[in-house]
Amino acid sequence: MLMATVSSYTKYTTSAGDTWDDIAYKTCGSELLSSEIMALNRQYIGVVIFGEGTTLTIPVYDTTQDPDTLPPWRTKDES
Repeated sequence: MLMATVSSYTKYTTSAGDTWDDIAYKTCGSELLSSEIMALNRQYIGVVIFGEGTTLTIPVYDTTQDPDTLPPWRTKDES
């Protein structure tokens, strides 16, 4: 499961042949986030394959990790 919070939103203009999972992978790095993009763009929920030129709202995720909450193997050893 991806653990990140939405920090802002951006726009994405579709290319012919784009699908929800393609867009999620291109813009967010994971096709698993396609449902998040669909929820933000409900007016296009019936579209399976996009034509060129549809503008969608895309979440931008804050993936900054707090070193205080990381397990020891994920922290930088400063010794």
